[in-house]
Amino acid sequence: MVGSVNMDVLTRCVRMPRPGETVPGRSVSLLPGGKGANQAVAARRAGAATSMVGAVGDDDFGRILRDFLDSEHLDLGRLAAVPGASGTAVILVDGSGENAIIIVPGANDRVLPNSLDGIPLTPGDILLLQGEIPEATNIAAIARAREAGAVTVLNLAPYRPTPPDVLRDVDYLVVNETEFANVTGVGADPAAAMTSDRVEGLLADGAGVAPNVVVTLGAEGLLARLDGTVLRVPGFPVTAVDTTGAGDCFCGAFGAALARSEEPEQALRYASAAAALSVRSHGAGPSMPTDAAINHFLGSPAR
Repeated sequence: MVGSVNMDVLTRCVRMPRPGETVPGRSVSLLPGGKGANQAVAARRAGAATSMVGAVGDDDFGRILRDFLDSEHLDLGRLAAVPGASGTAVILVDGSGENAIIIVPGANDRVLPNSLDGIPLTPGDILLLQGEIPEATNIAAIARAREAGAVTVLNLAPYRPTPPDVLRDVDYLVVNETEFANVTGVGADPAAAMTSDRVEGLLADGAGVAPNVVVTLGAEGLLARLDGTVLRVPGFPVTAVDTTGAGDCFCGAFGAALARSEEPEQALRYASAAAALSVRSHGAGPSMPTDAAINHFLGSPAR
């Protein structure tokens, strides 16, 4: 994992405030998070040996974040401590489990291409990336993975325009419905858009978007286009307590399944189950399920 590490300031409220409105909150919690750290923890709990490349500040948050990641048995040899504040996310969660998030990058802006110096990548390794670190670092990491024969999973969240020649070198592009519309320029229903003439061209290898695309649909599951074939993986019915980090959980579990050579379709179902389990607990990093819990869930009746 090359990505972000944040302290999540999680505030629970009955409903989201409208502009200019004040609403009462129920609780405030400090929880380890950041898309990079969440995905790394998810991958590790799903059974993959996982290294975290990133940065925290030299503040109290940074020390707490490092201690948490160390307790998760991640390789932190390339998690730098830099002067200044750690990344912070202010998260509002309403009574239905939906969230709104503000991110202050802090130390994550210091995860630069030279952070990758000397990182060993070999064929069969899985590189996880997301959009909470500088774009130049992702570009350098994708190029290094391609050269080494490693498999790259890019979660283009938060969305930002990415050069077409960079996306051509990504093996799996993971986006939600909004990000999919931004990437393709097609705002229609994803199921229809996946097979439209315009998207056929946009998703073709050489046209600027990764040939393997996964569109997460929340409780409805996901759509995927794998080597030109479109498939749907239904969601799992669960009662959501907090959806924060569900997409990160999906990506980390998907990467772990690919790392043990599962077929992509099987890996997608495993990752979807992991994400469903994650929304039943509060917080992001701490809510990631274990491999045993995921397999038990998949093995339950009616799964």
